[in-house]
Amino acid sequence: MDLNYLRRLLKLFDESTLTELTIEEEGVTVRLARRPESSNNAPVALPQVMVQPVAPSNLAPTAAAAQEPLPAAASAPSARTHTIVSPIVGTFYRAPAPDAEPFVKVGDHVVPGQTLCIVEAMKLMNEIESDVSGTVVKILVENGQPVEYNQPLFEIALD
Repeated sequence: MDLNYLRRLLKLFDESTLTELTIEEEGVTVRLARRPESSNNAPVALPQVMVQPVAPSNLAPTAAAAQEPLPAAASAPSARTHTIVSPIVGTFYRAPAPDAEPFVKVGDHVVPGQTLCIVEAMKLMNEIESDVSGTVVKILVENGQPVEYNQPLFEIALD
């Protein structure tokens, strides 16, 4: 893992209010965690960094994601669904601007290359596009929520 990339992650973590962040990329896991503050005016804890190699099959998200309410027929995932995951760590936005309509809603049909959301990382807006054709059945992240690398964002029922 690139040392400059790790430094940027540390800076983003330090500037955030997150208490824990785990990133798994290219067979390496980076876990950042703050120690709980005690009530005896102890110095503020610095983030801990733990890097450990992992097998590529273990690249699963660690954060629980919120779900948007679903129609009853679409609530059970099937073998014909595809999950869109975040390719980067950042902040999830459903629309291109705060006052704009979301890119997609539950029930919308999407095609490959269609923008589904934006993940902002270090002031860069990264459009996340669908890689399949189908219907959005779940939006797994709330607008404005931080997301981790490889965290599920959408479930798409394949055509």
